[in-house]
Amino acid sequence: MKRALIAIIIAASCCSASAQKIKGSDTVLPLTQALSEIYMAAHPAATVTVTGGGSGVGISALLEGTTDIAMASRRITFNEKMKMKQSGHEPCEFVVAYDALAVVVNPANPVKGLTREQLEAIFRGKITNWKEVGGNDAKIVVYSRETSSGTYEFFKESVLENKNYMAGVLSMPATGAIIQSVSQTKGAIGYVGLAYLNPRVKAVPVSYDGGRHYVYPSVENAMDKTYPIVRPLYYYYDRVKTDEVMPFIKFIESAQGQEKTLELGFIPRQ
Repeated sequence: MKRALIAIIIAASCCSASAQKIKGSDTVLPLTQALSEIYMAAHPAATVTVTGGGSGVGISALLEGTTDIAMASRRITFNEKMKMKQSGHEPCEFVVAYDALAVVVNPANPVKGLTREQLEAIFRGKITNWKEVGGNDAKIVVYSRETSSGTYEFFKESVLENKNYMAGVLSMPATGAIIQSVSQTKGAIGYVGLAYLNPRVKAVPVSYDGGRHYVYPSVENAMDKTYPIVRPLYYYYDRVKTDEVMPFIKFIESAQGQEKTLELGFIPRQ
């Protein structure tokens, strides 16, 4: 009886150790959900709970100790890292995959391509009508992610060259909301992770060389580095939890994990 009780306690502790919470970036969310389902199917004792909310939300949860892994589409900031260290914790970084950020418009929009400079002017409110960039005579309706989003930060850094968005930009709480809004608004423009592209929106080729070459957002163009708006996607975890999170991370690094990453429209680790 005593031995049986000890065995039950050991089994329970093993099960609890394999339960993980992952929270954060909406961009990384579909990838992590798909990978966690495959992982749990292969490891019946494991439980992986995945929720979104944005990169800032995930990193805040990591600081508070309410998640084991924070998903982020941007790097952890110096202040966030210092807060963890001040509380006696050390954040560790893992690059899950890479992602191309696609500029999207309504499918009825005839615009065939936009330069980085035109995109900057649109998202800063300097260009307000589609006819100024080869489109119809229609007002441009600008959609963006909210400020806690890593995608918001990356687009600001890469496309706007760290200049501020226009005051009237329409902030959306999730990538799915941008897809829905752009699909329903003829004059709309927004940006989403490559894995979210679907026929409800039209991806626009972009040029980072003043209009000499326009490149369509695709996995192939991101992998050969011809598409310019590409970023790493991250997991952050506390070093003290390395042993707990490493089995799932090792699965992501495996051939099966990398194959699934590519299948879902993300660029695998290289």
